[in-house]
Amino acid sequence: MSGFIIAGLDPAPFRPLYGLDDAELAERGVIRMSVDATPGFPCRVSLEDVTPGARVLLLNHEHLAVATPYRQSHAIFVREGVERAARFDNVVPAQLAIRTLSVRAYDADGMMVDADLVEGRDLSAVIGRFFAASTVAYLHAHNAKRGCFAARIDRA
Repeated sequence: MSGFIIAGLDPAPFRPLYGLDDAELAERGVIRMSVDATPGFPCRVSLEDVTPGARVLLLNHEHLAVATPYRQSHAIFVREGVERAARFDNVVPAQLAIRTLSVRAYDADGMMVDADLVEGRDLSAVIGRFFAASTVAYLHAHNAKRGCFAARIDRA
């Protein structure tokens, strides 16, 4: 199997939201929530489940900004104040490993060319199978239950 990289989202677009009051967040369509259980609040920047007592921002994020019918956005959580995007080389982060995932394979033009459901603990095998096809440029993992974007997966 070729190598892969699972990376969290760049925190830069979310930084202007950190510290805003609830009314200012509401004007932007964002909700601040206090984490009360784990797992349950997966940060898309750190690729970790946020611990109880911390605060997260719930917002809509366009995770597939392509000029095809597959263009997508969905609700995501971002831990308020997170400053560094996670990067996992040839390793599936625990946040993904404990969930059932929908994995979608896209070509360089943003067209979906394959998809599968997988238990996160088996994600590496699905990545290898998809990346064996030369037409696959990258993958997106989504939480199967709620459909939320979980992470992008690229070839190493």
